[in-house]
Amino acid sequence: MNYKRIERPRQRSSIRLFWGKLFFTFRRYVHWYLSRTTKFAYKCSPSPLQYIIAKHQTPLYRQLRDVDMRLQENKVVNLKLATTKLHGLILKPGETFSLWRLVGKPTKRKGYKEGMVLSNGTFQAGIGGGLCQLSNLIYWMTLHTSLTVTERWRHTHDVFPDVNRTQPFASGATIVYNYVDLQVRNNTSDDYQLLVWLDKTHLHGEWRSNRTCEKRYEVYESHHQINHEWWGGYTRNNIIRRKVYDGKENLINDEFITENHAIMMYEPMLQE
Repeated sequence: MNYKRIERPRQRSSIRLFWGKLFFTFRRYVHWYLSRTTKFAYKCSPSPLQYIIAKHQTPLYRQLRDVDMRLQENKVVNLKLATTKLHGLILKPGETFSLWRLVGKPTKRKGYKEGMVLSNGTFQAGIGGGLCQLSNLIYWMTLHTSLTVTERWRHTHDVFPDVNRTQPFASGATIVYNYVDLQVRNNTSDDYQLLVWLDKTHLHGEWRSNRTCEKRYEVYESHHQINHEWWGGYTRNNIIRRKVYDGKENLINDEFITENHAIMMYEPMLQE
């Protein structure tokens, strides 16, 4: 499969970025509070539903080159604050989960600290940085359920080389308050519940339900490709798919999930 060539990255002026962010932020608020077509979930329950449908965990600390460990320690603080807003959320049939609508804007006043924020292929310190680890976890778990992802954004840049990667490239979901969101709709007839919490070493998550799931999902990568672009840089591309099995482990479907394209910010190790 030959992917369409990615154009050279464009530098936007600070004025354009400011007004663009203002416009999309305002538009999101309008959708949250005035939409008549989307019913957002907001109720939480301290009692876990009976059946675990999907679960996952990711390490809180990683050794990243040129990244101050202080930013990762601050990230853990940010994750603790955000998970308290989501833990126990009940997603009823017909409802939509919006990460930012529940977490709210991360600010110093709320206790959020400077964590690592990825922007235009580089990382920098920003209030609330590191919450992408939470959206990545929830998105990955959701792909292993019968829930429907209605909004997901991918990183435009591949910043760090693969180090002990256990998931396919670009199988996460980036977020920026509030217009780059992760949203999930429950189109099933069952209640679902989101549990997210931290221990000393990992961020944990579960999707639970009041009924067992009769299907099993296997997410995988296809058509992975690295291209040397005409403007000198490299791009990384792939497709994320998932196999669906019934209760007897019979393959019943092979579904397209998404297509990813990212500008690489490091030199790939090309084989001769």
